[in-house]
This record gives sequence, C-alpha cells and structure tokens, in this order.
Amino acid sequence: MSWLDDYKTKLTTADEAVRMIESGHKVYYGGNAAIPRVLVEALARRKDELTDVQLSHVLLLGEDPLSAEGMDGHFRHNSLFVGPADRKAVNDGRADYMPIFLHQIPRIFSEGIIPLDVAMVMVSPPDDHGFMSLGVEVLASKTACKHAKKVIVQVNERMPRVLGDSFIHVNRVAAIVEHDSQLPTLIAPPPSDVELAIGRQIVKLIKPGSTIQMGIGGIPDAVYASIDGDLDLGIHTEMLSDGAMRAIERGVVTGNMKTIHPGKVVVTFCLGSDQLYDFIHNNPLIEAHPVEHVNDPFVVSQNDNMIGVNSAIEIDLTGQVCSDSIGSYIYSGFGGQVDFIRGAARAKGGKPIIAIPSTAQGGKTSRIAPFLKEGAGVVTSRADVHYVVTEYGIANLFGKNLRERAEALIGIAHPDFRGELERAAKDRRLFV
Repeated sequence: MSWLDDYKTKLTTADEAVRMIESGHKVYYGGNAAIPRVLVEALARRKDELTDVQLSHVLLLGEDPLSAEGMDGHFRHNSLFVGPADRKAVNDGRADYMPIFLHQIPRIFSEGIIPLDVAMVMVSPPDDHGFMSLGVEVLASKTACKHAKKVIVQVNERMPRVLGDSFIHVNRVAAIVEHDSQLPTLIAPPPSDVELAIGRQIVKLIKPGSTIQMGIGGIPDAVYASIDGDLDLGIHTEMLSDGAMRAIERGVVTGNMKTIHPGKVVVTFCLGSDQLYDFIHNNPLIEAHPVEHVNDPFVVSQNDNMIGVNSAIEIDLTGQVCSDSIGSYIYSGFGGQVDFIRGAARAKGGKPIIAIPSTAQGGKTSRIAPFLKEGAGVVTSRADVHYVVTEYGIANLFGKNLRERAEALIGIAHPDFRGELERAAKDRRLFV
C-alpha cells in the first residue's frame, strides 16, 4: 500500500478518533501552539463514558476543557509544565504537577515510567514521501509518538513544515483527522524601561560569536533589540520567539561561528506571531529537534561562548533561585532553566544568566529576598548560579562565599530595599 492510500484509510472524524482512548489510559498531547484542540474537545465530549484517564503535557495555552471543574474522576492532568489552563486545577488538588528538567521529559515515556497508550499531536500535511512535520513543537512529542501504542494526529494546513528531526510518517499513526485552524499566538508587549535597562546590562556580557538562548517576554525582547553590529551570533534555544526572528532578519544572527550545528538556528518549539510561523515554514536556517537533544546540558555546552538567559520569581541572598512557584502556589515548572544554566556553565567561555527586575508588585516587594517564601521551590541551586542581572547591574556569584554573594546581590537590588537586605544579612550572620 502506498503512503497516500494508507493516509486515506486512516482518515476519520475527531469524535471517532478519540474512541481509541479508554478508561484508565495514559495519554500525552501536544502543548504550546501545537495543541490538537479538535481532538481535545472531542475527548472532553466523552467525559461521561470515561474514568481515570491520565493526561500528560507541557504548557497549555488558552482554556483546556479537560481540566475544567466537573472533570474529576474522568480526566486527571499530570502536568509537566503548569500554565494558565491547568494552574487552578493543580493548586486546587484536582490535577498533578511533576517537577522535571525539560530535557528529561522524554525519558519518562521511553523508559516506561509513564507507559503511554495514546499520543495526540498536531502536524503539517504530509510531504511527497508521507512525512508530516511536528511543526511548532517537537519537544517531547516525537518521543511520545514513538512509544505510544497508538498515535492520533490532527493534520492542519496552517501548521508550518519545520525542518530538522521533526517528522512522523503516515505509517506510524493510527488515525488522521483533518482540521484547519489558526495556531495560537503569543505576542509580548513592548519591553518596559526596566526591561530595557536589564537588556542593556546583559548585552555587556555578549561577545561576538556567542550563541544565545532566551525565551519570550520583555527581557529577551529587550536583549534582542539591544544587540547590534556584526556579531555573528548563533541561536541554540528551547524556544524561538518573534524577538529572535527580528534579530535574524537584521543580520545580527548568522550562526557562522557556532561550534555545534553551525549555520543553523536550533530550537525545540516556536511560539509567537503568525509572522513567526510563516518565517519558520520550510526555512533551511531553522532546525527543530527533540528536547532531549536541544536541552541536554552536554549538547548545550558544546556551543562555545554559550549565553543562557533565564528569569526567576525570586532569589535569596545566598543565590537560591525559585522559578516555578510563589511560595507553595505552583505557577509554572522547571522548564529548561537548569538545562541551559548548567550547559552554559560548562561551555568554553559560557555565561549562565538569571535576569530579573529588582522589584515585584509595582515596586512593593524586592525580588532579591532574605529568604525564599515559605514553601517556595528551589529550581536553580545556589551552586548553579553564576550571573544575576537586574536593572541596577550585574552580580557574578561564581566562586563567591555566602557573605560575598549577599554583598553582590544587595549591590544590584533596588535602592529602596538595600538597607532592609543588609539588616537581614546581618541577622543571618552573613555580615558581622
């Protein structure tokens, strides 16, 4: 049978496709801008027929019907990265959160820690050889599809065909649902004055030929906007954003001096505007790879002069970084922060950076705190932290003892809180 005949025999409706899912099954489905929403909605309609279905995924954008109230006993999320769609369910105890480094997520499927019955993903239409691209999110989807007993795909004409190790063949899937829909977009507002100031500080640490990793938001966009000149920068990053696209279009990013994947922008997922999705479609500059490759600290470290920029919710005076919770309230997840912090730290000439505004809540609280809040999780340990950047400067904590760390961090804290932090440091006997 040709792949085209195979494709036609597997065509079905969303409601029919999700009938492959049974009570007690373990299901993985794509996240970010690659949520197979027509399949998710069809599965939600089967609520009264199913019990104890476990759902694993990364960040979900928009509303998720499977985590709505009333789904208890039918579906339960096992979230690998918490977002707005499932945050309330997780903190209400109706869903679960698994702390895990992003590059290790595929292992839970490949090693059978979570034996997958079904994987549901969104893909591009097949090419002339029957291969469908996972498009804007490879991440753990390729591994999930490889190890799931059955794979259901939503074929979306609007899904860009992204090159790299990002394809699944028609013969691997059990059911195909054709449904075209606009991909979710995420547009960051223009950087604030504080974010622009942080961006200018970070640019001081970037030398020509560096390879950079950043995400989405005001600080990454401020960094990309502040970079100028013939720097021959490379990108090896978990997420590709509009800010990165604009830097590429300005000629700031060439990849010519990269020591691994030279000449290529390496990503594991993309999230941004429709213009970004058009930009990555069939673009030979862009290579999407599974997260176990992109985020592996050993792979990251093979990029000389690797710059990893990540954010945090708060950091204490000894350098402990909380990024996934506000106190005990689970807010997000480990993501790739530690992957790139450790990879950049190990790279020749690498610089791992935690970048944060000095204050939160409209200036009412300091993000540099005497202690992390009660119940807060340490995502990046004090031994992993090197550079911390605020709008007030750069503190390099590597090789510094607790007293020196406290002094350096107080020096880049907001001036309104420095006296309070100094007193707290003395109370902790960090100062005498």
